Amino acid sequence: MTGPVAADEKLRRFVDSFLLGIPHIKALGIRYRGHGRGWAELELPYADHLVAYPDAAHPDGGIVASGAVLTLMDSVGGFSVMTGANKLQPLATLDLRLDYLRPATPGESVIGRSEVHKLTRSVAFVRGVAHNGDPARPIAHMTGTFMFTAGAAQ
Repeated sequence: MTGPVAADEKLRRFVDSFLLGIPHIKALGIRYRGHGRGWAELELPYADHLVAYPDAAHPDGGIVASGAVLTLMDSVGGFSVMTGANKLQPLATLDLRLDYLRPATPGESVIGRSEVHKLTRSVAFVRGVAHNGDPARPIAHMTGTFMFTAGAAQ
């Protein structure tokens, strides 16, 4: 198999390996939105079990917990590194910082986008944003550092 069909199959396997192969990503229901060389977008669909605190101010749904947003951004950061390196390779998160700017909109999915800022042989530096569909209204800004772990001393 060659050509576009082979490329599509390779892409599907790449995405499935990442999204279905990591249990907490699968448990949160994180979905693929898109990627290119050195960038990726994932989506955390709104779900009642991800709500930090339901309250009277949000009768149709509460605010997604910050831990779920952090997991989304850690995941999309790692995925963008893999797209930048053009291979599935084990990674460790060395540093991840989220600066929360506002709460997620109740009842709406959270989209995470990450781009590789610098890629070395062993370390990658990324920047990203979490939003509800409008990157100009971010929920959080992210910076992260990831290290390739394949072949690393145990």
